[in-house]
Amino acid sequence: MASIELSIIIVNWNSKDYLKKCIASIVENTKGIQYEIIVVDSASFDGCEQMLLDCYPQVCFIQSSRNIGFAGANNLAANKAHGDVLLFLNPDTEVLNDAIEQLYSNLLKLPQAGIVGCRLLNSDKTLQTSCVQPLPTILNQVFDADIFHHWFPKSRLWLSAAKFEGSLSAVKVEAISGACMMIRQTVFNLVKGFSTDYFMYAEDLDLCYKIQTAGFTNYYLGEAEIVHHGGGSTQQKRSRFSEVMIPESLSRLLRKMRGRSYGLCYRLALSFAAVIRLFLLLALLPLALLRNKIYDWQSAFFKWIAILRWGLGLEKWIHEYDQLNCSDSDFNQNKES
Repeated sequence: MASIELSIIIVNWNSKDYLKKCIASIVENTKGIQYEIIVVDSASFDGCEQMLLDCYPQVCFIQSSRNIGFAGANNLAANKAHGDVLLFLNPDTEVLNDAIEQLYSNLLKLPQAGIVGCRLLNSDKTLQTSCVQPLPTILNQVFDADIFHHWFPKSRLWLSAAKFEGSLSAVKVEAISGACMMIRQTVFNLVKGFSTDYFMYAEDLDLCYKIQTAGFTNYYLGEAEIVHHGGGSTQQKRSRFSEVMIPESLSRLLRKMRGRSYGLCYRLALSFAAVIRLFLLLALLPLALLRNKIYDWQSAFFKWIAILRWGLGLEKWIHEYDQLNCSDSDFNQNKES
């Protein structure tokens, strides 16, 4: 039996139907590489184990008894991987054509390659611009709004994938989306894997930062395409969880990158931005009522209420997730167990 070249790791949380389509697309379109697929269910118990037994018994399945977060689940699977190269793939993705093979061949030939990412598409096959991102700063987070992205799609402030449309070769970038990340296992182990300082939402940026700090280069390959339906796990239960957890995770990352003072300034700046946006939304309420857009208005208004509450330290429930985290120093201990 040929040795495993690539380990494809997928973390599932209430995404059984997406997961089935994802694996089907891998099997159909990936022919030139010896690969294994490892699926971790992060305590959703949604029936994915039985689905895999029925449809894809060759897949290695790991059932986690508790929700250990995106980082913890990926690290758990990486410790079981046999491939020299790891591909971290979201369950709500579908591989198009030979995308995985293109990523793999480029990873092996690109100089000092850290992470290689691909062109992610929305369900309607339009570009998902967030597949390329800058590392966070106070400025690009305060001005992170759909209207600015629409007006200035190629601005260096957010450095989205729109800037690289039409590129025929891999380009150097700061960070790429965690929906699809390919990396050598030796490099992944060198930086001690995904950091579990976050429960969700900043692990991919943190890994890209650690890769750059270690002297490697992250690349975006626009020719390789994967559909990312987006939000497959979180859309099932709408809440303020993401509105609060995203700035909390970014705050932790900024403290790691630039120090505690910078992290505090980020919290203050985002709180001030929340106040400004709430005043603007109140001014726009009559227009929202006139255009029958009250649902969109309410969604935006309560989002910024939640962010303001986070900035003022009133969303204390987020600290419940700290107990699920372990330090990066635990990574090697987990590998030895």
